[in-house]
Amino acid sequence: MGWFGSAPDAADDPVLHVVTVLPPDGTASVGAGFVLGPDTVLTCAHVVNAALGRDMLEPGSPGGADLAVQIHHGAGSRRCDARVAHWIPPRDRDGGPVSPRAVEWLGDLAVLRVAAPPDEPLQAPPRASMAFGQNVRAWHGGGRAATFADLRVTSLHRSLGYLDGAATGMAVGPGYSGGPLWCRSERAVVGLVVAAILPSREPHSPQHMIRRSWSVPWQWIEAELDRLGAPVPRSGTSGDPAFLTLTGVVANAFPSPMSRADAGRWLASACDIGYRSEVTPPTPEDFAAFALTHPRALAALSGLLRRTHPEAADEVLAAGGLSETPRLLTPAEHDELHRVLRSAGPAVLSRFPEAIRAALPHLAALPEGDSPDVLLDRLEELPGDGHSISEERRVPALLRVLEFLGRLCARPQQSELRLWADSVARRLGVSRGALGERRADAQAWARSLRDRSARVRVVVEVRRAQEGRHQLRMWCDEGAGLRQVTAHSAPSYTASEAAREVLRVLDGLTPPAGDERPPLVEVLVDRRSLNLPVDEWEARDPDDFVPGSLGVEYPLVVHCPELVRRHGRFISHWRSRWNRLDSGKTLVVSGSVDRDAIYSQLVNQLDTVRVCVDVPPGPRDAIVQTCLVLGIPVVVWDRGMDGASHVVEHISDVATRELPDGVRHYRAQARASPPQFPGHPVLAWADADRAVPRLHLTEPQENA
Repeated sequence: MGWFGSAPDAADDPVLHVVTVLPPDGTASVGAGFVLGPDTVLTCAHVVNAALGRDMLEPGSPGGADLAVQIHHGAGSRRCDARVAHWIPPRDRDGGPVSPRAVEWLGDLAVLRVAAPPDEPLQAPPRASMAFGQNVRAWHGGGRAATFADLRVTSLHRSLGYLDGAATGMAVGPGYSGGPLWCRSERAVVGLVVAAILPSREPHSPQHMIRRSWSVPWQWIEAELDRLGAPVPRSGTSGDPAFLTLTGVVANAFPSPMSRADAGRWLASACDIGYRSEVTPPTPEDFAAFALTHPRALAALSGLLRRTHPEAADEVLAAGGLSETPRLLTPAEHDELHRVLRSAGPAVLSRFPEAIRAALPHLAALPEGDSPDVLLDRLEELPGDGHSISEERRVPALLRVLEFLGRLCARPQQSELRLWADSVARRLGVSRGALGERRADAQAWARSLRDRSARVRVVVEVRRAQEGRHQLRMWCDEGAGLRQVTAHSAPSYTASEAAREVLRVLDGLTPPAGDERPPLVEVLVDRRSLNLPVDEWEARDPDDFVPGSLGVEYPLVVHCPELVRRHGRFISHWRSRWNRLDSGKTLVVSGSVDRDAIYSQLVNQLDTVRVCVDVPPGPRDAIVQTCLVLGIPVVVWDRGMDGASHVVEHISDVATRELPDGVRHYRAQARASPPQFPGHPVLAWADADRAVPRLHLTEPQENA
């Protein structure tokens, strides 16, 4: 392990690599995990579900849910608070929910951010690729040495490794999920236990499978985490392109053994790890290997050098750009940022994606999940913007975004973020003038927000149930982020009953003082339900005196996350178009046109933000869905037209941002005077600045 880092207990006793995941009452283990990085633990998503009391294979993200883990070491163990930072849900081969009868699946990973005491840092075990024929060992999540199960990798596929155990000793069973598979010959973790294939309950026969389980190989875990944007510490070796450069910089900056010893102790303390010797100093190669292994060591090293060797600090940062491992922030900067953001509260954090899109309008697709941890990890990887001249160091994307986010915070957190950004900028060598420009941009954005406040909305997920009935889940967003107001498992309703449920929620809203606009109703549907006439649902009851028509009383739009997020390569197009909503163009599709023609016309036409579809019902649905997949945020069509659309013609003069109210006005006119207003307008509205809950929409027949 070199001079930096020491974990003799775990090296001698690999059961200490097992992390215990605890249930809410903390009485017994629900599964296992292992240390992934200096403040992270890797486990199975279904273990987290069990710890939170959810259905085992529930795919929906628990957000930043809190839970507890127990870390083991030679002297005992300690309980730590943790939260879900990254979520890769269990999924079937087609990316859908896993059947309760399934015996194997994909995904099923969760990264937990652990609040560990600074004097007891987490020590990650070495990792290596899983290979056919390896002998491995697993332990129960409780972490007791006697629970070991010896296994052999008997079949290896890209995403699955099958393990067989001997007929003697312990068998993998409940409580082993999420735990590390330790390979003694590699002296490394080579995978993670997921599930056991249980033997038949029939009377025993020699033909029965006895002890088979399956795992996720480390190489597949690495690929999954890379796709998510989660940081994974790598092995710093002489083969890294930055290794020789860093070795030379350290040798020049700390030429004497005494200076290297002092610097090494400081760097180890800054990264919350131990070191091998008080007598023998680290070599320049030790520094380089550590900086390319620990994700935040290089940043900490640059901070040390900035004080006395500023040119060497610049060289270290430049060398770090050649490697995949180093992150932007030091451990202290990272911890302080998370502390400030936690104190900012959920209302601010729910608007994190909005601040990112405002600060970085040309950013590619955000990672799935949109949790603060996912977003921060992704932002650390992004380069600085291009405003600075070539002699200046550019302002990193993360600092620019946090200037924007700070404008949404209360004054104490805003001041703390500003002081934090000043400190990071000094370490990086970013000029005060360059950072000041970004602050001015953020201030201008904040003024524009005050001029155009967000509208209160109710988000309604509608799923078809049996014939003529629907299931609902509802959330309110009154400016403090989404809060769910219905249970996960809801009864089914007729259209009239469903309208009454939605109106009941709307009646309970308190709009902000001075905002006379009715709340926006955003209906989340799958692609087969885009023409579902939710806007025409009425709560009919003689005692109510008025019919209670949803689309007449409220601006009602539909949103299909399934299509908008179907292809990651078009998500950046969607965000870019949304940023141009007030200045972008409108395309009217009419006559004889097909899906391929629309694709060719719109795929790179990013100034088109609104499409009005005026074609017969046959080809219409394919064109609408193509527009949504390509990232068109606003699509309008007439659900029931036979000839030329009266809807498209009537709303052609309505500004794009005013369309929800313009379409509501049309629906009211259509109810009052159907001959003059014969249309049945549908408005698909994909607001890139407002979060939607993570959904797992199923095909209609699955709810029948």
